[in-house]
Amino acid sequence: MLSCMKKAKTPFTWPAKVITKASAPAKINLTLHVTGQQSDGYHLLDSLVVFAGVSDQLTATLAPDISLTVSGPFAAGVPSDSTNLVMKAARALQAARSVKKGAAITLEKNLPHAAGIGGGSSDAAATLAMLSKLWGVPPLKATAPEVLALGADVPVCMRALSPIRMSGIGDVLSPVPALPRCALVLARPPVDVPTAAVFKKLKAKDGAPMTRFPTRPDFDAFVGWLNANRNDLRVPAGKVAPEIEATIKKLESFPTVAAAGMSGSGATCFGLVKDMAAARQIARVVQVSEMSWWVAPAEVLSSNS
Repeated sequence: MLSCMKKAKTPFTWPAKVITKASAPAKINLTLHVTGQQSDGYHLLDSLVVFAGVSDQLTATLAPDISLTVSGPFAAGVPSDSTNLVMKAARALQAARSVKKGAAITLEKNLPHAAGIGGGSSDAAATLAMLSKLWGVPPLKATAPEVLALGADVPVCMRALSPIRMSGIGDVLSPVPALPRCALVLARPPVDVPTAAVFKKLKAKDGAPMTRFPTRPDFDAFVGWLNANRNDLRVPAGKVAPEIEATIKKLESFPTVAAAGMSGSGATCFGLVKDMAAARQIARVVQVSEMSWWVAPAEVLSSNS
């Protein structure tokens, strides 16, 4: 006997779980010259940016909508709602590429936030690259309006891992000659240094740009160039948080530290050394003596790392 019953609809199921991953490395401003200020208030900068071998980690799987879960040692205080740059980046790519899918994103926060190392911007840049693969859509260019709207540091973070010269308001990115192999000791004392407060204490806003970068420098030539340049925000940041100068002086006290300074507007400071062995040794000593600091040895990355 033929059945007259209607065939039940097969429920919708998502395809087999596909997981995409991305690293969001720390962005370190080895120099930061303030060369002017536009009428809209944005400061003009000239900065050598490198990326360090310590990073936040992101994963994503297909989902009906976009969501974010934050974990890791620095998860406290990091929002998981639409105010997070990861969510903003995901929504921007979804809208720009007319994507109908969503993504369940997990952010493992290993880098301290509000630390002058571009953590949020690097997370956003990594999210754009990760989701373009997950959704199978062309990535956004660093110059795309949607990217620029995410913040001045996002375009340069999209150029990781290569060292880069960042100028203008952060929108002019130029390659630099290959750097010698070297490493950093990163140290952040437990202080908050609001960027607006630092710029408010900056007296001169028309400094000279960086000096000419040497062609394929060895370590000594690179150190000489670096020590001849500066971070114009170091002095005003030190007025907001005197712990910054104390941190730099501590790093300078080690004979193998060839140059030391502050990244961005603070509060993370760096000591430049020849190799990871020296970086690890110094980091251990500093961490034992300053238990409340975030301290990390890190290789200076390149596209060949």
